[in-house]
Amino acid sequence: MLLTGLPGNYFPDVESFWDWVSPDKLVHFFIFGVFTFLTLWGYRAQYKLPARRYYLVGFATLLGIFYGGVTEILQEMVFTGRYGNVFDFLANAIGAILGSAVFMLLARKNKKENASFLE
Repeated sequence: MLLTGLPGNYFPDVESFWDWVSPDKLVHFFIFGVFTFLTLWGYRAQYKLPARRYYLVGFATLLGIFYGGVTEILQEMVFTGRYGNVFDFLANAIGAILGSAVFMLLARKNKKENASFLE
């Protein structure tokens, strides 16, 4: 949350649709992907239970998307020198989805190989 509140003059402006494909958006993908992945990592013992698996993935993904939305709203309404951006929110949401997908792929791969990823 601290990094999302830094004054906006440190970051480039997004003025058109095509500008959203920028290094700034990759940072959003990465931050929210890691956030969601680590949320699932914290619940990895429960992830082993098939009945809870999709609930946990849905919860972590929605939490990442919600948190991404809250940061954009706070940037628009609270933080000085920052402005909320729908493209940043979309990058946050895509990052959260990718973080969940990476976790699920690694868990599936390691389950097939009998590795201890979920231990």
